[in-house]
Amino acid sequence: MTVSFVCRTESALPRERLFDLARSVDVHLESQQRAGERAVAGVTTGLIGQGQEVTWQARHFGVPLRMTSRITALNFPASFTDEQVRGPLKAFRHVHEFEATAAGCIMTDRVEFTAPFGPAGRLVERLILRRYLQRLIEDRGRFLAAAPLDASSLPPTDAGSD
Repeated sequence: MTVSFVCRTESALPRERLFDLARSVDVHLESQQRAGERAVAGVTTGLIGQGQEVTWQARHFGVPLRMTSRITALNFPASFTDEQVRGPLKAFRHVHEFEATAAGCIMTDRVEFTAPFGPAGRLVERLILRRYLQRLIEDRGRFLAAAPLDASSLPPTDAGSD
């Protein structure tokens, strides 16, 4: 069974900057230091674009995991979608949406995932994975939103043209 959740994060950053921070491999690695996350294949630095893949390696629940994600849709600076093409879950889809506001931007993360292993996986989804992944996405959103307004410290905006 597919589980889903939505996280919304407000930021003073312009949506173009927050969009690029959200698809920066380097910034993702900074935000996931606690899990020892590394980019080990595909796009391993800089901004990931439409059709490109990255393979992440990290330790979650004490278990080393690898997950390859592909950017399956990109509409700069409004939204992009990444989906698992190989990894520990049966399915994983993350839609990132960015809405400009008078104060900056609202980033909305829409996550859908399905655990493997049938009924046992559904139980793990409900009891552990949903809460764990939602906390991870919320923490990442706060990390991105707190980035400095000084554009010199951010990856360059390239309008998604890869």
